[in-house]
Amino acid sequence: MDTFLNALRLRNEPLFFFGLICFGLAVVFLLLARFSSGQVMGINAWVKPTKFAVSLAIYAWTMAWFCHDLAPSFAIKPFNYTVISLLGFELVYIAWQAGRGQLSHFNVSSPAYAGMFALMGIAITIVVFYTAYVGILFFSRDFPNLPDYYVWSIRIGIALFVIFSLEGFAMGGRLAHTVGGADGGPGLPLMNWSTRYGDLRVAHFIGMHTLQVLPLLSFYLLKDLRMTVFVGVLYAVLAGFTLWQALGGRPLAAAGRSSMSVRA
Repeated sequence: MDTFLNALRLRNEPLFFFGLICFGLAVVFLLLARFSSGQVMGINAWVKPTKFAVSLAIYAWTMAWFCHDLAPSFAIKPFNYTVISLLGFELVYIAWQAGRGQLSHFNVSSPAYAGMFALMGIAITIVVFYTAYVGILFFSRDFPNLPDYYVWSIRIGIALFVIFSLEGFAMGGRLAHTVGGADGGPGLPLMNWSTRYGDLRVAHFIGMHTLQVLPLLSFYLLKDLRMTVFVGVLYAVLAGFTLWQALGGRPLAAAGRSSMSVRA
């Protein structure tokens, strides 16, 4: 682990430290969740900031690792500071709203909240399209020092990340992530995905994290171009299926008993 962290820091120090800060904040938020009784939509208010902090840390470290392979022609500083400033803004606002017991996403109950929600949408859109640009560079360049299966895992991973990140517009347009019912209510452990209705967050999560899952599988397990592409296609089908399922108002897993409800 120390070897990986040292290598990551050498590859991209700003994103390394940003990810480290996000992981540290996730621990703080988790402690606040443990000792705070405040809730938003029936769930402990600090659960959402915790999940976002972890997700942003993983994204930052992933892109720190990938972008190093585009050097020296890729201008890494603008990318770094775009990611740090915009995702940092989003995390701060999510945590601020959690501390106040207020929704961050889908909150248009006042002009100020609606404006902040719009700014978050703009921020994440910029980051997603910047990531898409990185993906275009991976598709347009050759990497003779990297295994072809690993390069293709990055290409597919970024493509699916971008597609299913943009699925967020479907949630933003609805001002909800639940289909067939209201947000909140019983959910799966940890993730809180609805066990009664369709939940657009499932496909969003699966598709976005192809960015990490496929390169790791390809590099350490598959070690083959055809298998990498095949697994990438299967992963895309899985994400697409969960999106189709959610749009039809069907949960990923239905609750058999009310005890499955999560009030973390």
